[in-house]
Amino acid sequence: MQSTLGNGTNDNSGSSITASSNSSSRNSPETETGRLTKLQKKNIRNFSKNSEIQFETGVPSTICLSHREDVDGLSSAALVKSAFKECYVILLDYSNLIRHLKRLSFLISSVPEASRSAPSATEGSKATVSRGGSEDDDDDDDNSAGGSGGKATSIKKSRKNKRLIICDLGLNKKNESAFVEVLGEIVSNGYKVEYIDHHDVGEEIKAELRKVGVTLVHSTEECTSVQVYQRYKKKLTSYSSFYAAAGALTDYLEQRPIASMLVSRFDRHFLMLESTALSYMISSNQHDEKFLLKIVNSISKDRFPHDIEGGFMMAEKYAIRVSEAVKSLEGSITRKKNLAYVRNDLDLTASVIVNFVLGISGRPVALVYKPRDEINSFVISIRGSKECEAHLGRLVNEIASNFGGSGGGHDKASGAVIPKDHLNGFINELNRRI
Repeated sequence: MQSTLGNGTNDNSGSSITASSNSSSRNSPETETGRLTKLQKKNIRNFSKNSEIQFETGVPSTICLSHREDVDGLSSAALVKSAFKECYVILLDYSNLIRHLKRLSFLISSVPEASRSAPSATEGSKATVSRGGSEDDDDDDDNSAGGSGGKATSIKKSRKNKRLIICDLGLNKKNESAFVEVLGEIVSNGYKVEYIDHHDVGEEIKAELRKVGVTLVHSTEECTSVQVYQRYKKKLTSYSSFYAAAGALTDYLEQRPIASMLVSRFDRHFLMLESTALSYMISSNQHDEKFLLKIVNSISKDRFPHDIEGGFMMAEKYAIRVSEAVKSLEGSITRKKNLAYVRNDLDLTASVIVNFVLGISGRPVALVYKPRDEINSFVISIRGSKECEAHLGRLVNEIASNFGGSGGGHDKASGAVIPKDHLNGFINELNRRI
């Protein structure tokens, strides 16, 4: 699955992105600076083929990477875009996070040094704040790497105009070290990097992220969109809390302290209707990158899901497809002692079906797996009921890594990517340890 990029749909007049192959050779920094640094050579080796990200007129000053597959991810991106009007949004799934971060690091490092350390007046003006307050600027550098000195001062000055905000993209044992490394590279090239997330992250990785200069906004108690809202609420309108509440509701975290307060502000039936419709719009358009970005742009302008043209009709059609799929798969569900599982070969995301499997299986945990032939693996969605006492995110992260895959998530909702040859071993081990 490619990243959700776009051509003009991000409402950025100065930048656009095009898909390309082997674009790193066409955009070699050697043509701009006359030489390649060690970092640039490393990034070229790491990302020399299938490069989707290509900025035609310079790397944007404010970039948001966010999860593409659910309301929490798109709402987080929309809230960031609302807070920073010129923000360029890129939507990803978990599996291609590191690949695109490496590409982004390469593009940033390819900018001539003078441009990084002294942003132009035009570039600085693009990072304007939409509405009042500067609370995030107050702590721009409290986690930055390095002490005093010319280089650190230069980075601090540029960091207020250049920022990368990563939302709702959880880590796992397979990618967390690479995540720290590449973010450290981006920080060293003058970008303020913020990681806002609610998936389980080890204390050691948190410490490493802070050490390389990343501002960490992290809590497993509240969904990501609620944390984004809390961080930037001085820059947001009162309508923005609706999408934080929608993210919490669809991530089953609406009972958490801040989320419950936000949810209580709205008519519950209205919130549930709009949130569910939005969730189905997102699920039914995973192959339509432009429409996903259209959703983000619409939300960032304080519009409700019912304002998205054709959105509710899409949601209705998707609901019918889901109900038909559940009926067709019901007879194929395999029940083990602690979990039930089924294969999904339909053009529907596993995360939509797994909740139904949980409901009708009578087991504390449900698992739905879907083939991804291009990577010879299965993409797995896992849900637990209140009967499940295990923290599924931590457990799946550990077991997946033991079987050559990756995984993680929340206490009652998680996912994994497992090589096809190891699916049965993964399922058996998970069933044993729940």
